[in-house]
Amino acid sequence: MKYQSQSVAKPYFIAALGLFVGQIIFGLIMGYQYVVGDFLFPEIPFNVARMVHTNLLIVWLLFGFMGASYYLVPEEAERELYSPKLALALFWIFLVAGALTIVGYLAVPYATLAEMTGNDLLPTMGREFLEQPTITKIGIVVVALGFLFNVGMTVLTGRKTVVNIVLMTGLTGLAVLFLFSFYNPTNLVLDKMFWWWVVHLWVEGVWELIMASILAFVLIKTTGVDREVIEKWLYVIIAMALITGILGTGHHYFWIGTPEYWQYLGSIFSALEPIPFFMMTVFAFNMVNKRRKQHPNKAAVLWALGTAVVAFLGAGVWGFLHTLAPVNYYTHGSQITAAHGHLAFYGAYVLIVLTMISYSMPYLRWNQSAAPQRAQVLEMWAFWLMTISMVLITLFLTAAGILQVWMQRAAEEPMAFMVVQDKIALFYWLRFAAGWTFFGGLLVYVSSFFVKNEAPSAITDEEVTAAA
Repeated sequence: MKYQSQSVAKPYFIAALGLFVGQIIFGLIMGYQYVVGDFLFPEIPFNVARMVHTNLLIVWLLFGFMGASYYLVPEEAERELYSPKLALALFWIFLVAGALTIVGYLAVPYATLAEMTGNDLLPTMGREFLEQPTITKIGIVVVALGFLFNVGMTVLTGRKTVVNIVLMTGLTGLAVLFLFSFYNPTNLVLDKMFWWWVVHLWVEGVWELIMASILAFVLIKTTGVDREVIEKWLYVIIAMALITGILGTGHHYFWIGTPEYWQYLGSIFSALEPIPFFMMTVFAFNMVNKRRKQHPNKAAVLWALGTAVVAFLGAGVWGFLHTLAPVNYYTHGSQITAAHGHLAFYGAYVLIVLTMISYSMPYLRWNQSAAPQRAQVLEMWAFWLMTISMVLITLFLTAAGILQVWMQRAAEEPMAFMVVQDKIALFYWLRFAAGWTFFGGLLVYVSSFFVKNEAPSAITDEEVTAAA
């Protein structure tokens, strides 16, 4: 670790992993409720479990992005973080606010929570992924502004690199676009249109910039390839991500009441969205093949390559499968959408945060370039367990979605919704089983941090083969 202030990233990463475990627990609860509908009812009804599951996903990824930034920015800027104390203060504010919000979801009915938090004064609640009470949203804005000020001042007073500039662009976009969560028009079409300005332009716009910059940083550090080469790739990737991502928002406008031309614009530009993810895959493997050194942290390299490949499959391939308007007419809101969402989030954002944690934690904990040999083998096992499980979850949900579309929407005599759900229940059971395997992989990953430190040594070929 080059700079003492980089240590503030450590609590962010620990909190991220803790919340990740919580997210998967609630995912398993939901998976079981799909087939046993009264499980934990009325204590934790499905709508509450889903709200907690998705909110924990967003919050722990934000913790991961912030921790990655606090580690990455000082090293790229070649100076200490502007204010480590501010970073730690914002950590506790964000953690306490997030915990209280989750407790609120679980402890009181949502309508009561809205009354308790003054939602009638500035109505913002009740929308998917943006269920947070207004007071929590205000707290998120305060934390985001303080965070941007801290990393922004570090960049402004230090070395300017393409990695830092792209990262700051993504982080600024993340904060600015979240402000649309406060705009809640009574017109339902306008509401959904601007709601996508937060949700879509986050995950298919500015978050991609954050992901690309973190991936570029890790590849610079682990491959030794010239920074200029990696930066040129980064520029091209983010340009394509922004061009396709911004206008690709139109694929969410197909059926909400917007003008018909969005069916053409949305189809064309969202069909191009796999391109930057394919470029990212080629970029990552190119850099690793051209590496000038064998970095001892082989686990981090595996996570980085996995990020590129699975992001292309989840966000690119599975996104393209149902993004054209004539196809989306039948698949919209089906289990195919859920399949795409799971693999895309895992590949693009879960894996990039775990990549950064894998790379930086050995420096943060022991000031060495790699975790102990046994810890890295555990990480590799965790990668394959989680990744294979998520691919299986995606395939099971895709199969369920295809049958759902056929029997419920495309057949000459469509079946009722619940009749179809009963007929595809087998795939829900299979998804639930794969979810437990994923959870096991996550526990293996967490356990790797409890391996006793030793002088890092090269992992043998036999151990790499076994982990793969």
